[in-house]
Amino acid sequence: MNSATLLCPTSSEVVSMLQQSPIPDLRRLQVEETEFEIVITGLVTSYYLKQLAQETVRTAIGQRRLRNRVVVARKN
Repeated sequence: MNSATLLCPTSSEVVSMLQQSPIPDLRRLQVEETEFEIVITGLVTSYYLKQLAQETVRTAIGQRRLRNRVVVARKN
């Protein structure tokens, strides 16, 4: 195991960051992880929340690519 591996959190750590959010939309997002990327998916009610989700996890993904596949849809 090298130091890069130690600095790269698991998806459960990234999920934990979203789960700790006071914003319900962010707590409902899903996270998928591969060796090279983190993908966040789900539904939020504004583009601000989509960006907030991305920035919430960005600091914890290490050198992996972040794909934000969150969909914005207004509540009826």
